[in-house]
Amino acid sequence: MAAATTLALARQLIARPSVTTDDAGCLDIIAGRLRPLGFVIERMDSTGPTGPVCNLWTRRGNTAPLLCLAGHTDVVPPGPREQWHVDPFEPTERDGMLYGRGAADMKSSLAAFVVAVERFVAADPDHPGSIALLLTSDEEGDATDGTVRVVETLRARGEGIDFCIVGEPTSVNRLGDTIKNGRRGSLSARLVVKGIQGHVAYPDNVRNPIHLAAPALAELAQTHWDAGNEYFPPTSFQISNIHAGTGATNVVPGTLEVLCNFRFATASSVESLQARVHALLDRHDLAYEIHWTIGGQPFLTPRGWLVAALEESIQAVTGGRPELSTSGGTSDGRFIADICPQVVEFGPINASIHKVNEHVAVADLEPLAAIYQETLTRLLKP
Repeated sequence: MAAATTLALARQLIARPSVTTDDAGCLDIIAGRLRPLGFVIERMDSTGPTGPVCNLWTRRGNTAPLLCLAGHTDVVPPGPREQWHVDPFEPTERDGMLYGRGAADMKSSLAAFVVAVERFVAADPDHPGSIALLLTSDEEGDATDGTVRVVETLRARGEGIDFCIVGEPTSVNRLGDTIKNGRRGSLSARLVVKGIQGHVAYPDNVRNPIHLAAPALAELAQTHWDAGNEYFPPTSFQISNIHAGTGATNVVPGTLEVLCNFRFATASSVESLQARVHALLDRHDLAYEIHWTIGGQPFLTPRGWLVAALEESIQAVTGGRPELSTSGGTSDGRFIADICPQVVEFGPINASIHKVNEHVAVADLEPLAAIYQETLTRLLKP
């Protein structure tokens, strides 16, 4: 019976078509499980550019340390339905796998969170410290009115978090083989290089922004931005889009637009990268405008209480030792790190996330809940 508990809740959540930013009632299901345990339920819903966003902050206890389990109920669109073996919102078990949109990213983690907390509280209703869950329906979307808004509210009222586990699917080949103890930052730019438009037959009357920008773009692509560090690879720079021209072969364009992105380690900062880009473009004597967008700051949790507790819990449940990684894109951990000194991500195997026929191994669900429960025990009952 115990082994089916996590599976049953995961199925219940997957059946809700919570395509970002629609929560589709997932938070109500979770709140209904936590309220009888003594959790104070706070809805911090907001409205974003694409519509209403559902946010939940729920806490049990008022003493330190506070361990927060964080995640999102929203999922990416299922894509072409005809390519799915099953209805993406009708959870289906087949050959030991649970199929459905959100199965891996990240409704199985949410179900395991709830079951772990239920079992932990049942075993020790008067446990030291506090437990919280921070959940949103705006992680797969713009991420502008979800976790970031909850964090702003908590900061305003002086409510910090000591430890946070984000339930992102981090495992690669087997459950528990990877913990994400940080993420790179993301800095995007839209660069507009200005020239003088004119007829290609009169080169003395034009300034071709493509020709002018090419050496600078080549130097940007070849620049060594930093060496990374013990936890992070070196900062990378990529040009993702480039556009110029009217479509006519006999017209020199007046402008060149370039979209580019840095994925940067803690060895660099937004300010240092921006300054170096401006200096490089100025050295090439370009007339330009550049518009910056910060997608997220990098965050890092070195080895300490949280990493050790999670590593030991994984080893106790699975027998394996996880690796630490900072690879991949951004997550809501970047927001939580503003009020929490120790943030890690851990969850099921991520091979099928955002794909058709997304799935998670049924046999991994109970061990996942056990790992979260064991981590609660190690951090709140030292």
